[in-house]
Amino acid sequence: MGTYLNPGVDGFCKAINSEIYVDKTALISCLNKVVDTEQRYVCISRPRRFGKSITANMLCSYYGAADENRGIFEYRELGKTDNWDKYLGKFNVVKLVMTSFMKKKGIRLSISDMLLYMQELVCREIVEQFNNIDYFDQSDLIQVMETVYQKEHVSFVVVIDEWDAVFREYKEDHDGQKLYLDFLRDWLKDKNYISLAYMTGILPIKKYGKHSSLNMFDEYSMISPLQFARYTGFTEDEVKKLCDKYGRNFDEIKKWYDGYEVSDIIEPDPDYEKQSSGNLPQAVKWSLYSPLSVVKAVQSGINQNYWNKTETYAALSEYIARNYDGLREDIAILMDGNYLPIHTGSYQNDMTTFNSKDDILTLLIHLGYLGYDLDNKTVFIPNNEVLDEFKASTQNNDWSYLFKVLDNSMKLLKATWAEDEVLVASLIEAAHDKTGNKTYNSEAALSYAIQLAYYSAQNYYTLIQELDTGKGYADLVYIHSPDYPDKPALLIELKYEQYATTAIDQIKEKNYPANLEHYKGNIIMVGINYDKDVSSINTAYKHHSCKIERA
Repeated sequence: MGTYLNPGVDGFCKAINSEIYVDKTALISCLNKVVDTEQRYVCISRPRRFGKSITANMLCSYYGAADENRGIFEYRELGKTDNWDKYLGKFNVVKLVMTSFMKKKGIRLSISDMLLYMQELVCREIVEQFNNIDYFDQSDLIQVMETVYQKEHVSFVVVIDEWDAVFREYKEDHDGQKLYLDFLRDWLKDKNYISLAYMTGILPIKKYGKHSSLNMFDEYSMISPLQFARYTGFTEDEVKKLCDKYGRNFDEIKKWYDGYEVSDIIEPDPDYEKQSSGNLPQAVKWSLYSPLSVVKAVQSGINQNYWNKTETYAALSEYIARNYDGLREDIAILMDGNYLPIHTGSYQNDMTTFNSKDDILTLLIHLGYLGYDLDNKTVFIPNNEVLDEFKASTQNNDWSYLFKVLDNSMKLLKATWAEDEVLVASLIEAAHDKTGNKTYNSEAALSYAIQLAYYSAQNYYTLIQELDTGKGYADLVYIHSPDYPDKPALLIELKYEQYATTAIDQIKEKNYPANLEHYKGNIIMVGINYDKDVSSINTAYKHHSCKIERA
């Protein structure tokens, strides 16, 4: 038994001997399907505290040569599956924890030196194990493993934990990151000595442009875990069993640690007749809980924030403070319990390359700070524990001001629904006072400012600007989302240094509501005028006036 070659069962035994252990051994049955196939490259990413290292130790215990490993798995969930022991103890396992190679004698290494150091340590153990072989280069990991395979007909299972640590610890060393990816590709891709390569970490595989150096890997993440969904965290049934065993309040545990909704694969269905009738098979949805937090809460009986303050916490504080396209406003809306649409495809899977707020929100999904609704392509804050982290990261004056602005935005929306013309004009005036006169120097600028004032409307509506009605263009039209069918459509017409009634008259004359026939009887027409030269002699003066009618 070595440190890197065939590390044995001790690591996994510490997990299964713990007071609380949730059996996830059936994950191995999924991996066994791809051993010695073209699909033998698997990368599973998930947040901290979600059992990545336990899984890595479990794989070493199963695939690695060890006399005691059969008893560990035979009576667990894996043992209930067909051919569960097909690959039990059949391979030499190389296990790497990438963070353990970043320093030597307390000195931080460059990425290139780290790779040399890692190869030196691993090669030493392989050469000691297979000491009857004449090696060409005993320090070159690729050469050493290839030689063992050729001479001894022995293949390897490679397990890499914290595989993405290079991108978290060497954030700005882009050349070093590419060197690391190229090494992994050269070491693993299309190599006959590899029967299975399993990588786990927080981030998916780093992209450069639209491509990756490790395109042979199938990736499974918090966005799309597929067949590994049920093994990514604790399932609801598993948490209920723990609550029953320890006498804990399941509903409270659910509020604190649930919220990660993921989808399984859609199982093949050979019943073509059923498919042709339109009753297609559906993917199983899993509601996942944060494992470490559940364990701590069940053991202690105290539901609180058990999130460890790691570099991922620093990432939350740092990145949500950036104002990409209104990111901070979106964070505040999420903290109010709402869902927001997101496009995850452009994220480059590192800690530095951000071109939009969607990239940062996607990072927060992988870090576990946001849940992801695959069906609706939206993000949300999953539970009380994570919400507590957001609250801790937004304790400054900038955020206090933002929360107040968004609270006023919600008041504006409610006042519009209530057709309160005076309050709508007053709240828009208040928003104007904060942004300054420069945002109101034209009707186009007025439109932008009104959209900001109605920022909270995106929780309920889709905004259409300059809607072509056939007889003209309606300035702002808010169409309710399918989740809020009771909300009225909002048809907002803007005027600059004219009259709010003129805006309403234009809506009627050009019959804008006719283009919203589907919402007939549930349309609110809003006319807003801004007069920059209104007299300020009276302290109650307003630059804005408002007229609201139903259509």
